[in-house]
Amino acid sequence: MKMRIILSASVSFGLVLPVLGLPNPNSRLLSPSVIASVVPGESSLFATYSGKAPPITDEDLKAIPATASGEPDPENRMLQNLMGGEWVVWAFYQYAMEALSASDFTKLGLSNSTYAGIAAMRDNEIGHARIFQERLGDNSVKPGPCKYTFKEIVKNNPKTWLAFQVYIEISSMAFLTGMINQAEFNNSKSILMAISQTESRHNAWGLSEVLKTSLLTGPSDTVYPYANQILDGMNGFIVPGSCPSESPTWPSPRQSLPMMGFNPNTTTARPGSDIEFLFPKGKPDFGGKDYYAVFYHGLNNISVPYDPKQNRVKIPHEFGTDAGLIIANIADEPHAPTAESVVAGPLFLLEQPWQLAKSFSFANSL
Repeated sequence: MKMRIILSASVSFGLVLPVLGLPNPNSRLLSPSVIASVVPGESSLFATYSGKAPPITDEDLKAIPATASGEPDPENRMLQNLMGGEWVVWAFYQYAMEALSASDFTKLGLSNSTYAGIAAMRDNEIGHARIFQERLGDNSVKPGPCKYTFKEIVKNNPKTWLAFQVYIEISSMAFLTGMINQAEFNNSKSILMAISQTESRHNAWGLSEVLKTSLLTGPSDTVYPYANQILDGMNGFIVPGSCPSESPTWPSPRQSLPMMGFNPNTTTARPGSDIEFLFPKGKPDFGGKDYYAVFYHGLNNISVPYDPKQNRVKIPHEFGTDAGLIIANIADEPHAPTAESVVAGPLFLLEQPWQLAKSFSFANSL
């Protein structure tokens, strides 16, 4: 499994100020019985614990079978999908806690609070997983974490990890806002919005504290309506066959669409630039239909006619540069009105900072 990571020299890792308002970290892990009883939001455990071991019991790091019979909760599948996504994000931060140290970041000229910030975000992510565990009823399987490929991708390089942090968090924001379409209850929609706000702060940490770039993007983050397609792309971070056998298929339903990359040598990956798509794991089965490259930015999407033989389109110039995220897919209908109309993707084009865009030219095709 290979992934191209190119850290542009124009992306600086300069001196940053201490993280403002970060609680004093606590490296002492509580006993398993106490951890099991802690409620996210009612304890500092999921915000200020700074030890390398995760703030969760061994039992909660496994798939938990259903303990009651009967029909699962109406939101059962959505919550299981969310848990699978949160396990990926948590594992990314947990990898940094175990493989890296505070000195790895201070050597880059970063503040000695950088590692504490990573610990706090790790704590937040495990808190998210606990929230979804609690939301799943006793008659639902609670998915457990798998094994992940972050060591092979990051290779213990703190610069690579910091660049990846922006990609991971902007992916989290996108799938959480899209997942609202699957929520049955207003309370669940509120929970998703609340957690997406936390992910937004994590992304802001990377942009401001580390990359020293603007946080201002526009009136709205990018909305992608098919959250499961984003989650499916995150399967590339999972070691094949490593998920607990009790865990359900993730995500469900899973389309298993061909993932998309792009040729970084023939594009700036910015609005107005031509872009050549890549399908490293196999092209879609293009039939005798009309196809469209659909680009999403903010609340809107723009469809561009796509010829599979030419395999090159222009990123819509209408989208502002240096702002947020562009997501693209290929569909057999303009504007991809349904998940079933999408035949490949999605592809993420980071526009903020745009220097990182080509670093992740294959990130969606792991």
